[in-house]
Amino acid sequence: MFKIIGGDGSQYGPVTVDQVRDWIASGRANGQTMAQREEDTEWRPLSQFAEFADALAGARPTMPGTPAGLPPATPSTDPNALVQDALSRPCEVSVGHCFSRAWEMLKADFWPLVGVSALALLVVSAAHGLLNGPMLGGLLWYCLKKIRRQSATVGDAFAGFSSLFLQLFLGAIVSALLASVGLMVCILPGIYLLVAWQLALPLIHDKRLQFWDAMEVSRKVLTAHWWSAFLFVLAGIGFNFLGALCCGVGVFVTWPLTMLALAFLYEDLFGANVRLEA
Repeated sequence: MFKIIGGDGSQYGPVTVDQVRDWIASGRANGQTMAQREEDTEWRPLSQFAEFADALAGARPTMPGTPAGLPPATPSTDPNALVQDALSRPCEVSVGHCFSRAWEMLKADFWPLVGVSALALLVVSAAHGLLNGPMLGGLLWYCLKKIRRQSATVGDAFAGFSSLFLQLFLGAIVSALLASVGLMVCILPGIYLLVAWQLALPLIHDKRLQFWDAMEVSRKVLTAHWWSAFLFVLAGIGFNFLGALCCGVGVFVTWPLTMLALAFLYEDLFGANVRLEA
């Protein structure tokens, strides 16, 4: 089984050798496409794997107008298909596992993660929450690239201010407004919506969904894991509260920790093992 890095920088797979051969034959992958055996940690061009030598020798050129390493296939962006795929995975939301992995990654890459997160936090604070969607969406994208072992830069944390700005802005504003209404009318509906829409922003950024579709996909999937997701949110609030008690400075550590944990939660439910369309 192999994993593939597409031209969009996203990770696809694991998939079989035969599937990769099909992608080479159809021009969706070439010798420069980066790949990794499932049991390995090293990424190498497909041309360095003996399994694909004959396929590459007889492959047609990569489709015109596309970069080397075109995504072998695009994950389905149909909202219903994403929901069905996520719910079909043998995955249980583990609060401890999400935060433990986040902590290990934070320790291993401390200053870049803390620095970028602090910059994002300052932007959100200066804008009085109006830029929550684009800023948090970009920060989660940065965290996702980190946990996918892809190159991540400060620019990735601000990627939400490009073509996805409107959808991320609406995703954050609409979900906050509706959850606030739920809290005012009856506390329980508001709490339910606050938890259920936790993954809307990364769905907008990673899957390029419209804001309402992303909110619905997040709600349907997290409803199936609602109590675990609720405990996850409580844990995040608790960590950040403790960080605030440390003269406020601790938030600069607890906030990237919770963002990484949220990215791990998203990756478990919607990430690299997403079903690929042939």
